[in-house]
Amino acid sequence: MSKLVVKDLHKSYVINEGFGVRSRVHALRDLNMEVNEGELLTIIGPSGCGKSTFLMVVAGIHPFDSGTLLLDGKPITEPGLDRGVVFQDFALFAWRSVRDNVKFGLSMKGLPEEEQDRITDHYLNLVNLTEFADVFPHRLSGGMKQRVGIARAMATEPEILLMDEPFGSLDAQSRKILQVQLLDIWRETKKTIVFITHSVREAVFLSQRVVVLSSRPGRVVETITIDLSYEDRISLSSSLMDYERHLEKLIEEQLEDDFGMSMNVSMPAPKHPGFAKDEMLD
Repeated sequence: MSKLVVKDLHKSYVINEGFGVRSRVHALRDLNMEVNEGELLTIIGPSGCGKSTFLMVVAGIHPFDSGTLLLDGKPITEPGLDRGVVFQDFALFAWRSVRDNVKFGLSMKGLPEEEQDRITDHYLNLVNLTEFADVFPHRLSGGMKQRVGIARAMATEPEILLMDEPFGSLDAQSRKILQVQLLDIWRETKKTIVFITHSVREAVFLSQRVVVLSSRPGRVVETITIDLSYEDRISLSSSLMDYERHLEKLIEEQLEDDFGMSMNVSMPAPKHPGFAKDEMLD
């Protein structure tokens, strides 16, 4: 069953170039896709292809020019608590504790205090942050801050969770840990998730399906079903590597279209590959 339906979506921006000159940039054009109920779907593509723009359109933060955008059959026209968003830069309230950050959306919903506490405790436990509930964000590592962001987004029990490169600024170790945790959370909750990334490995590791976008203006080039077991993903099996190579090839093709050249062309060797004896530095 389709949770999110996108048909012929078009989004453009007017750019002020100065001196009274304005130009229009087309970020997305004729974008079509569907996200299934309970699916973890990843969107990937060349830099600037409109991935994050698309996510902000679905969040209701950016308006779109034309097309159809439906969540559970209802048009998306503005932000709403039926969509949870996890941003790239954590976006936590510095003056609120971890617990109060997670409770923010629940208080906006007007839930009784006891219900807020119950739900907050559940999601803090889900992201393994119960013992840090009363700590303020400046005391947390980047990975812990992003776990707070995930708990906060999920606590309002949105219909769909939108994640905009949430692990992109983390070190490699923290990123790997959070990828596994997110996969475990998704397996437990079966929450519908749309995940934006630049990383081919992250896309294959997490997803049931991967949508590849073209260079700007973004449109769907191919949608790939990732038929891997949990064990295949955790062990980085050869099958996972095969999917990675296919995705890398698709993205390279888009870059070739952008630059008008093959990305596999080798750089010419230098005429003097090393220093002559009298050029060596002491």
